[in-house]
Amino acid sequence: MKNTIFLALSFLLLACSSNAQQRRFNPDTVLTVVIDSAVNIRSHRLNAQDFIDAVVADTGFYKAFRNMKRYGFTAENNIYTYDKNNKIDGEIYRKVKHTTIGGKHKTEYLVKQDKGNVYKKNGKYQLYTVEMFDYIFNNAYNSDFTHTDPLPGSEGKNGSYKDKLKTLIFSPGRKVTGIPFLSGKTEIFGNDMRQYYYYEFARGKYLDSIPVYRFKVIKKPSVSDNDVMIRELTTIFDMRTFKILGRYVDMKYNNFLFDFDVKMNIELLPYNGELLPAKISYQGNWNVPFHKEERASFLILQKDYHHN
Repeated sequence: MKNTIFLALSFLLLACSSNAQQRRFNPDTVLTVVIDSAVNIRSHRLNAQDFIDAVVADTGFYKAFRNMKRYGFTAENNIYTYDKNNKIDGEIYRKVKHTTIGGKHKTEYLVKQDKGNVYKKNGKYQLYTVEMFDYIFNNAYNSDFTHTDPLPGSEGKNGSYKDKLKTLIFSPGRKVTGIPFLSGKTEIFGNDMRQYYYYEFARGKYLDSIPVYRFKVIKKPSVSDNDVMIRELTTIFDMRTFKILGRYVDMKYNNFLFDFDVKMNIELLPYNGELLPAKISYQGNWNVPFHKEERASFLILQKDYHHN
């Protein structure tokens, strides 16, 4: 049971420089969208179900990470871990140049710095949070993101915990079985969960030029925190194509088995007719029995995409 809970909550994974005496740095998890005005739903002939259907059916958000295989780019990874007083006790900074030559991927570390309490004696990361960050966002070139892999949410109840994790990140709103006491709470668009949320629409500009819709699913103020796991899910749609360009999720839950509070933002960048990851930020704490409480934040920026 202990291992099940620990692995199941690995979705609280993930991951900015300073010394160990500095206080916590939480990266900006606010989507880069400037809102112009509230949307008149009737004039746009859109309703909540249109947005819900698009969120649930979307595959492009996950495929954007697969698309990286075809391009060279530079990534900056900043990861901080914290002690119980929210003082920084570990830092990881990587500036990485990715290229593909002759069909083979090459990773060149332009800068590689570690400070503080980062690794165990066996060379593994101190925190499972950081290990899972590495798996999800630094493995885009291995088999976990090949074109033959099933999309998140299609693995069924026997899928691995890593599959469940990918579903929570890339296909939110679906039911994820196998997470004790929480599986039903992930299906926020289901009949049982819709009563706890209200919807908010707006329109604006993304990256100063792309017209977008912003669709927010927000927990009603009157609803108890223990009735829901996802407090907010915000999705940014390209107004011209209805493709998803950004996603923000705020998850929080506390009971006798575990306690977590996580915020994460992922933004995509249109390039060469495709969508590619541009920014991933995370801040969060989580705690399960018999394991050290984990506190971490991270900021990943990917830029300078080009053909190899």
